[in-house]
Amino acid sequence: MTSSILIAGATGNTGRAVARTLPKLLQSNKSLNGNRIIALTRSSSSPVAHELAKIPGVEVIEQNWVEITADWLREHEVTRAFIACHNEPNQFAEESTFYLNALSASVKYVVRISTTAANVRPDCPAYYPRQHWAIEALLDSPEFNNLQWTSLQPNIFSPLIMSPAVEFIKKYRKTGEQDTLRLILSEDGPVGIIDPDEIGVIAAHLLAQDDTSVHNKAKYILNGPEDITGRQIVGMIERHIGAPVKDVSYEDVSFIDMLYEHQYAATKQSKNVIYSIKRAPETAWEGKCSTSTTSKEILRLLLQNEHLLMFWRNYSMIYGAGNQFQQNINRSG
Repeated sequence: MTSSILIAGATGNTGRAVARTLPKLLQSNKSLNGNRIIALTRSSSSPVAHELAKIPGVEVIEQNWVEITADWLREHEVTRAFIACHNEPNQFAEESTFYLNALSASVKYVVRISTTAANVRPDCPAYYPRQHWAIEALLDSPEFNNLQWTSLQPNIFSPLIMSPAVEFIKKYRKTGEQDTLRLILSEDGPVGIIDPDEIGVIAAHLLAQDDTSVHNKAKYILNGPEDITGRQIVGMIERHIGAPVKDVSYEDVSFIDMLYEHQYAATKQSKNVIYSIKRAPETAWEGKCSTSTTSKEILRLLLQNEHLLMFWRNYSMIYGAGNQFQQNINRSG
C-alpha cells in the first residue's frame, strides 16, 4: 500500500476545497505523486461525497475521524493529514486524542483549522477559542516534536456573516415586508471575512509542500481579500432591494439563544459555556480582525507559487466583499 494523505471532514466547509485542490498539486510533485488521498466522510451517500469520489486519486471512506486509532492510521499508511475539528465543548478531548494517535502512528505532518487569531488565547471569554489555544500549546510541547504541524487561524466565515442579509433580501422580494436586519458585525468595524474555499486551497498547498519543516509549528492568520463593515452590508442590501433598510441591529448575537435551545438544551450542556460564544465577535467589533492581520508568510507563499497566486487573483475578483455577497445570494437561489 502506498502512503496516504488524510482529509478529515472532506465534505465539510473547508475540507471540500482541500479534496478538490490537492490531487492536481500532487500530480506535479515528483516526491508526492502517487500518494493516495483519503477523504473521510460520515456519509458516503451525500452529494458532495459522490462528487469527490469521481476525482482521480481520491478515495472516499465513510469513517468518523474521532474514532480513528493509531492502528487505523498505520493500516492506511497515513503520513500527512488535514483536520477541521468541530467546536463542541468536547473538542479538546477528541482532537487531542487524534494527535496522540497520529504521533504514535508516525504521521509526519498535520494542517489543522483553528479560529480567529485575536481570540486564540487562554483568557478569551468565549470557550471554543481557548480550546484551540490549548490544542496549539499541546502540539507545541516537546512531547510532540516528532509531529510537524501548521495551524491556520481564519477570520469569520463569510456565509455566517452574509446569510442574514441574504434571507432579508429573499423575504423582501417575496413579500415586500422587512423584519429587523440582525448583523453580527458592528456598524463600522472592518473585518476581513473569508470564504471557506479560500482556507481549503491554502491548506492543500501546505499539504503538498516538499519541505513541511518550514511551516512546522506555524500559526498563520487568514483573511479574505478585503474588509467589510456592517454599514457596507446594509448598503449592499439597499442596492439589491431598491429601498432603505428600516431597522438594523448591529452586533447582534441573538442567534446563540436559538442555537442553545435547538442544539444544546436537551444534551444538558452548560448554558454558561455555550452562551460564552456571544463574546467571540468582540474582537471584530474592536477592529482587531481586519485584513491587515494576514500573516506575511501566507502572502509570501502566494508570491512563490504561480498556481496559487493565479487562483488568489481570480478569487479576489470573485470573492471581494461585494461579490461574496452576490455569490451567497446566488447560492441561496
